[in-house]
Amino acid sequence: MSAPLVTIVALCYNHAPYLRPALDSIRAQTYPHLEVILVDDASTDGSAAILREYAAANPTWQLLLLPENLGNCRAFNQGLVRTRGEFVIDFATDDVLLPERVAKQVAAFQQLPGSYGVVYSDAELIDEQGRVMRRHFRRDRQGRILAPRPASGWVFADVLRRYFISTPTMLMRRATLEALGGYDETLAYEDFDFWVRASRDWEFYLLDEVTTQKRRHPQAMSRRGYRPHDPYLASTIKVCQKALLLCREAAERQALAERVRWEMHQAARWRSFAGAWELYQLLHKLRAVQLSDQLLGGALRVLRWF
Repeated sequence: MSAPLVTIVALCYNHAPYLRPALDSIRAQTYPHLEVILVDDASTDGSAAILREYAAANPTWQLLLLPENLGNCRAFNQGLVRTRGEFVIDFATDDVLLPERVAKQVAAFQQLPGSYGVVYSDAELIDEQGRVMRRHFRRDRQGRILAPRPASGWVFADVLRRYFISTPTMLMRRATLEALGGYDETLAYEDFDFWVRASRDWEFYLLDEVTTQKRRHPQAMSRRGYRPHDPYLASTIKVCQKALLLCREAAERQALAERVRWEMHQAARWRSFAGAWELYQLLHKLRAVQLSDQLLGGALRVLRWF
């Protein structure tokens, strides 16, 4: 088969300490047909100078320096409208792509029907110095995945119920992103909303290999959430509300109820009582309130004002 064009939207915000390994990992890809778009979301740490250096050394790479910080979703969409690739990678420049990443995922896509919109894989979690901590998927001695339990095919109920996809490993079909209108720019983060909306109409496939190194550090987006007045919690609540409108079967509503209940308890644990109360109200809409939920809801009715 011919090699389809793959676009890497490399999104940077204050990633200067990790930027060179990330950009070097793009150059190290064995896949030959790449389009690279560097997007800096108004970094303040010197990242822009590094990006200019790499853009000058790689003339086919596009460089977009945003004059103000737009946030992840809006910044990615700014890059997306400039892409031509049949497939797209949303690449945060504190992570690292392994050399065979693109080649292996494109090969997987080429064996799948056109109903598949996403190929995702396993990842290595690395620390600030680049040392491997563990893998995303925990495995037994025979290499079989134990947790989080992955899913392939029509995964809408699965993504409602639990977290299992390592976001940086996704290769997305451009048509999928276009059908969704890109990321929802009203949200503070993109992945949960993308999984929900994309999996309603597109299949997902697990490529059971490590393709990416995901960096864990104090400034990483994955470290945020659930604190009072946190925009990430507000976005999660909004996605859950949107998901309710997409549910078609009782099993899907049950899966969403499990997620809402878990999010409610997390919000209450971190004393985000107003957010927890919103989630409790959503459980009512789902007609899924249990006795233990009623006890927590009684407390939240008062605590939501604090």
